Amino acid sequence: MMITLEHMYYLTGALLFIFSVYTVFDKRHRAKYGTAFFWFLYSITFVFGKVIPAWIIGLMVVCMAIVASLKWTGRGSYKESSGEEKAVAAEKFGNRLFLPALLVPIVIFLVAGFTKLGALVGLGMGAVVGLAVALYMTRESLGTAANEGRRLIDAIGWAVILSQFLAALGALFDKAGVGKVVAEMVATIVPTDSTLAVVIAYCVGMALFTMIMGNAFAAFAVITTGIGIPLVVRLHGADPAIAGVLAMLSGYCGTLMTPMAANFNVVPAALLEMKDQYGVIKAQVPVALSLLIIQIILVYCLAF
Repeated sequence: MMITLEHMYYLTGALLFIFSVYTVFDKRHRAKYGTAFFWFLYSITFVFGKVIPAWIIGLMVVCMAIVASLKWTGRGSYKESSGEEKAVAAEKFGNRLFLPALLVPIVIFLVAGFTKLGALVGLGMGAVVGLAVALYMTRESLGTAANEGRRLIDAIGWAVILSQFLAALGALFDKAGVGKVVAEMVATIVPTDSTLAVVIAYCVGMALFTMIMGNAFAAFAVITTGIGIPLVVRLHGADPAIAGVLAMLSGYCGTLMTPMAANFNVVPAALLEMKDQYGVIKAQVPVALSLLIIQIILVYCLAF
């Protein structure tokens, strides 16, 4: 039987369920029931998402949002090794410690390039291969791996589900015709007879909408439909390939400046246990604004 993306979902759901069970039996966890309930609901969406009616999934998502907003989730105890033990292990393995992590992109490349399974299936397979090699190298148990996984996902918290929410929001905006509304708003504010003005509107709009959506791909569909195609390409004759690519890069500038892009900005701060949860964003804002200006100049100079 061929491995499919559904199997990766089942595996992810099973892992989340294991995290939930481990949390229930964590005696030192101060918010264990809320945390366990949160990960249990999330696991159900992966395993049974296709067979459960959409409205029930929606209620589950609302429950997860309530649990997160009331701060009923938290971190527990994970049977971590001491700092001295970690230092000894690091010295023992040296650069070989990077091998499991390096195997993940290698497996993705091989699966995506030489099979029809796709990159996402390759990602799941790469994670399994990396885990197997890590366990073999360290001679640790699956229980230890599960506890470490639980530690990481508890550190990230509710932000781990934000990417899925934003993808759904992008599809919803597209279906609702937000692109048309954006086009009408821009036409009333921006002097559409000015090439520079519509280029600025396109690039800045991509950055701002990405900051709202947290996802440049979702913003691209809306802003390109509303500004890029009717004003930049059709009205002023820009090369759609050049304008589109550079506008997407403008969207990535917005990614650097928003907590909505949780996997880029919030998750690293959580994993590094930074005192300032927005420290990553603050460090990236000057670079993002500089790059946005450069994208505007490049579109204006190269796309026409």
